[in-house]
Amino acid sequence: MVAYLLAATIPPAKIVDDSVSKYRQDRGIWLALCTGWLAQFISIAVDALSIGQATHGAKFGFAPALSVTTWLVLAVYAIESHRLRLPTIRRTLATLAALTVALACFFPGQTHPAAGGQWAPLHWLTGFASYGLFGAALVHAAVLNQAERQLRSKSPKPLTLAHGAGQTLGIPLLRLESLTFRFVSAGFAMLTLTLVLGAWLSTTWHWDHKTVFSVLSWAVFATLLAGRAQFGWRGRFAIRWLIAGSMLLLLSYVGSRFVLEVLLHRSTSG
Repeated sequence: MVAYLLAATIPPAKIVDDSVSKYRQDRGIWLALCTGWLAQFISIAVDALSIGQATHGAKFGFAPALSVTTWLVLAVYAIESHRLRLPTIRRTLATLAALTVALACFFPGQTHPAAGGQWAPLHWLTGFASYGLFGAALVHAAVLNQAERQLRSKSPKPLTLAHGAGQTLGIPLLRLESLTFRFVSAGFAMLTLTLVLGAWLSTTWHWDHKTVFSVLSWAVFATLLAGRAQFGWRGRFAIRWLIAGSMLLLLSYVGSRFVLEVLLHRSTSG
């Protein structure tokens, strides 16, 4: 958590040589980010493998789910950072990661020894993957929205996306939009597989809050992708659909678990 806070507060590097590179990547930032990311990975692995725990099994909780989601989004950001050098996004993600790690410490969730069956880990993996992919899509959508706002502004300055240092986007808007919807499509595929596996693994189908919100989010994302394919939905209109679907997906598991764990103080196995 401390490493993430350092990454969020270290200022971006200044321009040193235009002929070589517009920006010098601050090694301190990446050292802090990598340290936090690796420490979070070790923590997630320890929980997943039940190392040092008296009870072996799957751990469920809203805070661990948020922690894994931010960890996956940071992984995507690190991979793409050579094309999208965005210090404001980096600070936001590092701050969110620190908050979710802190939440996971205060609300570690519950371990259930006999949760699911042989294919249950695949169900959990695809579920977390869908959260991470939609989270990455939201990050790209936020960047895209900010870029479009600056493009529509009356200022004659070149398109920038950072506070200070003249950080430029470095990628065409249409390409950024296409990349955003690639993440949406991949997340939708993972969400579909998660729902199919959940229905297959369940002995009886229950229309609880988690199921209802999951199906609603699936329907919103399906409508968004169909609307983009058939009617060319884009820009702020498409982003609103993305945000709506993501909020429903967040409520499906994280919201339900938050109510059960924090408000009702109940324990369930999924």
